[in-house]
Amino acid sequence: MKSILDVPLAVFAISMVAMWFSTQIGVFFRQRILPHKEGEEKDFNLVIPATLTLLGLIIGFSFSMVSGRYDQRKNYEEAEANAISTEYVRADLLPDSDATRVRELLKKYLDQRVLFYQTRDEHQLDEINAQTARLQSELWSVVRAVAAKQPTYPVGLAVSAMNDVINSQGYTQAAWWYRLPVEAWVFMAAIAIFNSWLIGFSSHRRGMIVFPVLPLAVSISFFLIADIDSPRHGLIRVVPQNLMSVSQSFTSAVGS
Repeated sequence: MKSILDVPLAVFAISMVAMWFSTQIGVFFRQRILPHKEGEEKDFNLVIPATLTLLGLIIGFSFSMVSGRYDQRKNYEEAEANAISTEYVRADLLPDSDATRVRELLKKYLDQRVLFYQTRDEHQLDEINAQTARLQSELWSVVRAVAAKQPTYPVGLAVSAMNDVINSQGYTQAAWWYRLPVEAWVFMAAIAIFNSWLIGFSSHRRGMIVFPVLPLAVSISFFLIADIDSPRHGLIRVVPQNLMSVSQSFTSAVGS
């Protein structure tokens, strides 16, 4: 099920409004409930930079985490393409009829893997995952039957390559599941809102033009983090270039 973190624009809008509103609450507290006392400005000059530094560090660490996951998803896409291409070549080590069957199934399997990266529809994704699992079962059944009849070293190479095909899909799925923890988002949001409140509370006049600066900057940062961390719904996505290249090579091989 899609969550709010899967919609980067919603993350931007909500964080912008929440931080701006928090700033106004800080102004209200300063004017109506807790007016400044003499000498408190020096304290705020120490506290605000420290909390802003903490917020910047946490945003930086979060961005580093989601960037690493994005790179991991790209690496696993490349690994999937290599595994499928290797198994397609090693199918020559199987008997002719089994080799033909494996290649036919691999082409269908490759189409499903490309769709996995391209689709944004959750219902279509369920169908893709079901088809992927079915094709994996059929592919494994073919090579397992051959290995049982002919337990030779060449056949073992084909079986090993098929194992890599199946494993690479599992690694990819895990990389797409693992996201920035919700607790990290809550922690970042809490510090950002507290910073906005401090800035509003320490201000000298209502409606200062600098009030939107921090909410806007932090909201853009949150948007970028959410976008990279959302592998299926963000603007920055992994394009299955390697898988599509392998698919084109399969088509060219059949055509020739």
